Amino acid sequence: MRKLFMPLLVVATAMFAYAPFMIDQAAYESSMGLVSKIFYFHAPSGMVMLLSAVVCGIASALYLWRRNPGADRLAMASAELTVLYGLIVIATGPLWARKAWGIWWDWDARLTMSFVGWLIAISYLFVRKYGGPGSDKLGAALAVFGTANVPFIYLSVNFWRTLHPKTSVVPTLPPLIRGPFWFSALALFLMYLLLLTARLHLERQRAALDALYLAEED
Repeated sequence: MRKLFMPLLVVATAMFAYAPFMIDQAAYESSMGLVSKIFYFHAPSGMVMLLSAVVCGIASALYLWRRNPGADRLAMASAELTVLYGLIVIATGPLWARKAWGIWWDWDARLTMSFVGWLIAISYLFVRKYGGPGSDKLGAALAVFGTANVPFIYLSVNFWRTLHPKTSVVPTLPPLIRGPFWFSALALFLMYLLLLTARLHLERQRAALDALYLAEED
């Protein structure tokens, strides 16, 4: 991944530079008008947020099972990115909702579970920062619980009556919307992959530095 990091960074930068022009040329949703452009950031960020939560949970489960430090570092990095992408979702969602539903927020199943999932990721980071001895295992258990919440977030709109659009919206997007949407989704995923790689490298360097300090003390 190190050899691919710089080429992917260049590609991601170019995609983010071009994305506003592509979104500007994309078709408007008939009832939403200009506000519909938020869709190209909100929905892909939600997809990446759920992916990151799953990565965090799987890595945490591996850490609980094998006590693998690499899995723990992956869980930590994924939790931070879950919070980051969740913040994008939480910030852009009400802007869409105010135009579509006439309210900024509604405590329906999808919104509530997404908010809970975001809070779980934040709780994980607080536990790891301030939990003291044993915080790694407690945080890992929290992350696994957060991953168990992901299917409910995704499927909630299909099982409960909710203002939020169903999961069938994305696969049935019109061609003039589908292209910019998946372009934006790929750009946000590339950014996630690059940030995750950089964060893992930082954690490895920190672990190596801690090992040097311990060796010096001995």
